[in-house]
Amino acid sequence: MRAVKCNQFGPAESLVVEEFDLPPPGPGHARVRVEAAGVNFPDTLMVQGKYQVKPDLPFVPGAELAGIIEAVGDGVEDLQPGMPVIGMVGQGAFADIANVRTTRLMHRPDTMPAVTAAGFSMTYGTSMHALKQRAHLKPGETLLVLGASGGVGLAAVELGKAMGATVIAAASSAEKLKVARKAGADHLVNYSTESLKDSVKELTSGKGVDVVYDPVGGDLLEEAVRATAWEGRVLIVGFASGTIPKIPANLMLLKGCSLVGVFFGTFRDRDPDANRENFAEMFRWYEEGKLKPLVSTTMDLADVAEAFNILTSRGAIGKIVLTT
Repeated sequence: MRAVKCNQFGPAESLVVEEFDLPPPGPGHARVRVEAAGVNFPDTLMVQGKYQVKPDLPFVPGAELAGIIEAVGDGVEDLQPGMPVIGMVGQGAFADIANVRTTRLMHRPDTMPAVTAAGFSMTYGTSMHALKQRAHLKPGETLLVLGASGGVGLAAVELGKAMGATVIAAASSAEKLKVARKAGADHLVNYSTESLKDSVKELTSGKGVDVVYDPVGGDLLEEAVRATAWEGRVLIVGFASGTIPKIPANLMLLKGCSLVGVFFGTFRDRDPDANRENFAEMFRWYEEGKLKPLVSTTMDLADVAEAFNILTSRGAIGKIVLTT
């Protein structure tokens, strides 16, 4: 059996693929035959030792997976061998097989293929928590999504539409915006050729947007804040640009708006019931055809370094998935 190993913190090229043996699952755990694993920006930070959570070395990276239950440990009653599952596992997904705490796993819809499922749990889970629990997005409100062609960005576009919002998708190229339009965006802004603030103001007749979803960071965040409506909510999801921005506090005062942090992993652990409700709703929307996850690139587990480099170059559209 293969696993990607991070033996020392460093660039993607320092990762190695090794053979390993896995013991039987312990109490409260399940043994999962991994069919596919999603590649996410936090994975690239974790192997460099730059993520909020710094694992002990060595470790197997990979935060989300889709697979089949092969065996369960003592005390496990809700999962059975042969059941298809998805899971946001934190680490350990980049392997042929993994022992996973059952609290990190969910039975996935029978209609959801493994490659699709591998790109669902983190991106859609993050965006659903952001829009529902953190922004309290309401039907009829206007949502601005930055980085709208990436994994979490596209998920936010689709979820915003499913929740009844008008969605403005913002990205850095016409190609990326075409994908966001296909995902349901009502309006498009190319922030590499036009002013984000001015374009959003024009699209909203000067009012501004009710909610900003920002997984990008950098200089765009201040422009987005300046384009919010009174009592707007600005969701801080991540910093794919590599720059953690600083926002003038007087903007928040003058607009009566809020900067709201989004950390899905902690939410999932602290409020598992609400998380399960989120996924039950999203699985229903998926089966109704309202959510159509885009997996743009599928690669073998051994190509993990190439997958990381594609993601960090910000050239990826949709999700990158590794298969076993």
